[in-house]
Amino acid sequence: MLRLAAVATMLAVMLPATQCFAITAKEKMATCKFGADDQKLQGKARNTFMKKCMANKDEPRGPAVGAPPPPPAGGMPPPPPPQH
Repeated sequence: MLRLAAVATMLAVMLPATQCFAITAKEKMATCKFGADDQKLQGKARNTFMKKCMANKDEPRGPAVGAPPPPPAGGMPPPPPPQH
């Protein structure tokens, strides 16, 4: 029990010191190159992959299937379909 408390205390002290979400352009480039190498991409396909990877987009897969479309910006949402 004492060991668990010591580990929890160490983690609590170390956690604020880490930069868990900070990533530099150099680190991102290395990650993208690794992904391109892993997929064995070359030429135009590699360049396209690298552009998309470095674009800083969070969700490369797009919207979920069956999810309602987002409401239009600045306007009222469309009325619901009529029910019979």
